[in-house]
Amino acid sequence: MASWLVPAAHGTHGWSTGADRLESLLLQANVKPPAFKFPIYVKTIQQGKHGSDTDVYDTNGRFVPEKFEEIFKKHAHTRPDALTSKELGEMLKANRDPKDFKGRVGAFGEWRLLYALCKDKEGFLHKETVKAVYDGSVFEKLEQEKKESKEFAKKK
Repeated sequence: MASWLVPAAHGTHGWSTGADRLESLLLQANVKPPAFKFPIYVKTIQQGKHGSDTDVYDTNGRFVPEKFEEIFKKHAHTRPDALTSKELGEMLKANRDPKDFKGRVGAFGEWRLLYALCKDKEGFLHKETVKAVYDGSVFEKLEQEKKESKEFAKKK
């Protein structure tokens, strides 16, 4: 899964968040070509915003707590603090922008990957986990869980 994920995510966000470099390159200014390490430029991350998303980040890149809470108020029917696969599908359908195929594919891929990586044993994607994606701490958590899993396997 990861072999296609890095080029897909970083390739699309790298180009969209590095628009100033892309414009300079197209205008033939003295700028290096895009890096093939697939960087994402955090300073301009809001330029990676796409249609069919949850609007948890506004167009200036600011976190909007009300929009985050709205995800669970509208779509978490089984448990108020978690989403099932079906509820996630409902959310994706509700947020769909019919004129933006690229945004729909992006939203679907991002959320389904998050669900596959972070759901619990009962199939719930917890609110705290989704919040951790938005603040970036989920990646540290996943890394720690992987380390612990490897250490546990070595002890057996």
